[in-house]
Amino acid sequence: MSAYVVMLREQTTDQAEMATYASLAPLAWEGRAETPLVTYGALTILESPAFEGCLIHRFASVEEAEAWYHSPQYQQAVQHRHRGAQYRVFIVEGIDG
Repeated sequence: MSAYVVMLREQTTDQAEMATYASLAPLAWEGRAETPLVTYGALTILESPAFEGCLIHRFASVEEAEAWYHSPQYQQAVQHRHRGAQYRVFIVEGIDG
């Protein structure tokens, strides 16, 4: 069953840390069979407090999404995201068929 990684950037607190994250994070996508669907495009907020941006990537399974998140490459990058912004990040199962 497909799975989606959803990242909601609520507030940027350190641009330099986010720049470092932006340079390292793409390395974690290399060699992975994921599909970017949304990458921080324009937002129209309908029913929640405002947030700065949204990223959604599709993976073949929850296990593949978790393997990407816990990979050494992403863990090296994510420490900079943690220092540079407040996010909500989660994996949600998709509907196949």
